[in-house]
Amino acid sequence: MPDSLPIGDYALVSDCRSAALVGRDGSVDWLCFPRFDGPSVFCRLLDPAGGRFAIRPVGEFQVTRRYLDRTMVLETTFTTAGGTAVLTDALALGPDERGHELGQGSPGILLRRLACTGGKIEVEVSYAPRPEYGLIHPILIPVPGGITARGGADRLFLSTSASFRTEGATATAGIRLAEGQETVFALGHGEMSGPPLAPWTAADIAGRLDDTVAGWRSWSALHQSYDGPWRDLVQHSGRVLQALTFAPTGAIIAAPTTSLPETVGGQRNWDYRFTWVRDASLTMEALWVAACPTEANLFFVFLADAAATMPRRGADLQIMFGIGGERDLTERELPHLAGWRGSRPVRVGNGAWTQRQLDVYGELLSAAQRLVDKLGELDPVTRQFLTAAVDTAARRWQEPDQGLWEVRGEPRHFLYSKLMCWVALDRGIALAGLLGAEDRVPAWSAAGEEIRRAILDRGWSERAGAFTQSFGSDDLDAANLMLAITRFLPATDPRMKATIEATAERLTDQRGLVYRYLARDGLAGDEGTFLLCTFWLAQAQALAGNVDAASATFERAIAAVSDVGLLAEEVDPRNGEMIGNFPQAFSHIGLVNAAWTISEARKRAGLGSAPI
Repeated sequence: MPDSLPIGDYALVSDCRSAALVGRDGSVDWLCFPRFDGPSVFCRLLDPAGGRFAIRPVGEFQVTRRYLDRTMVLETTFTTAGGTAVLTDALALGPDERGHELGQGSPGILLRRLACTGGKIEVEVSYAPRPEYGLIHPILIPVPGGITARGGADRLFLSTSASFRTEGATATAGIRLAEGQETVFALGHGEMSGPPLAPWTAADIAGRLDDTVAGWRSWSALHQSYDGPWRDLVQHSGRVLQALTFAPTGAIIAAPTTSLPETVGGQRNWDYRFTWVRDASLTMEALWVAACPTEANLFFVFLADAAATMPRRGADLQIMFGIGGERDLTERELPHLAGWRGSRPVRVGNGAWTQRQLDVYGELLSAAQRLVDKLGELDPVTRQFLTAAVDTAARRWQEPDQGLWEVRGEPRHFLYSKLMCWVALDRGIALAGLLGAEDRVPAWSAAGEEIRRAILDRGWSERAGAFTQSFGSDDLDAANLMLAITRFLPATDPRMKATIEATAERLTDQRGLVYRYLARDGLAGDEGTFLLCTFWLAQAQALAGNVDAASATFERAIAAVSDVGLLAEEVDPRNGEMIGNFPQAFSHIGLVNAAWTISEARKRAGLGSAPI
């Protein structure tokens, strides 16, 4: 569809409760209130008629963008023949929120400021809210201080001094600014049953915008100390991961969007606005590098409460939860939305919540072991939860599952699932003292040895010359790079080196980016290369001592980074465009961990910091 911007043309703003995506053209095309997983107010991202809030110059213009230093506050500079203007966008943090408190009191307000910095500029503003994923065309009513929108369960108030014309459910304005002049907007959200929304003055908006910048900078100053190669990208990725955190509970979403496709025009379109145990655990490990996760305890308490006795009852640990701890994430389709570039169906909810994925125990315990110094004394419920997770891995590792990649077919004996059960046992043994589980160590050790023998005996394929996707298979899978990354085998082991080389040679596209696998998976259509998997390859190469190859692989992956430092899930092998939900936590996790591993490998080789 011609109205669909490239995914990489969007930038994220977040208040650690909800998120908006702002296009290069100054249009807010995605915004969910009051939470990441709430119904959208604007969803032009998924349908040209889905609603937007656009601020852009009249006529031709050029654009440059950046995030203000050490923040997730976006600055877009428009340059026209007559002048220059800077558009600043943010989701407001609560008053005077600093450091660890970031997002705890966010009011749910989108802030926008347009300032003319040179010459004169004429801009057009279009405000077209479409709540509930575009189903509602609200009544727009000009009132003192702005425009109120009524319709459905939502109430919206756009605070502005601009003079708007309303036609149906769309309001438009033309604004002329000279150097030194500015105009501001604040979009607030409430519920039908709540109190009336009050307008914000220009001073209110400017003050809260400045305070939001200060809040993000205080968080960065307190949390970010990484000083190795690719420092700016690593630290920025840390802020992106923080921006994907739901502050009230500590839940971490996989991405702030739904249904951005893995294949343009295809059906691999999923809702990622939930917290996967796997993704969130890996995020916490990445924050150990990029942002000093002092909020780690909150995350583990959230998971323990959300899972609430599931492993102890003998049930599988659910692989994902709602950001408030909800378990029922039933998937449904929104047939009225056309999808990004015609990629249908558009889905909300995610049917994978009912899948069995045994690897989650390993990621969970690995994060706990990495962050042990940050956890302090665990409460009894969290101790019991982690202990039960290790027990479940010991008991169920021999069973088939859907695997890391959530294959929607018959369960199999995926090697990665077995590996991560081994990781759960290995890390559980290391944490036994903290968990009060010393009596379980002999049984955990015995189960770990059984898994080790099974992987070495049944996971290796002589025909493939590598470890393969599942027992008895000859298919490669990039997840098997984790055999080295988790320290199951040294990266220098001949079988591991062969697997790394096979991945680099036979599981990559012409750009050298890595597919997660090429085997059929029961779903229609193809997919792009996975940025996480490419970063895994760089990480494994660094662990094997091949620092030059690792750096080259890393550089190929970060070539996909957008102008504002964001990564989607995949890259389209045909044209190099980013595809999939955006920005994707997994990709930023991979970037952080690969950069750190390469940095450590350079130190071991006596090479010092990379000149990049």
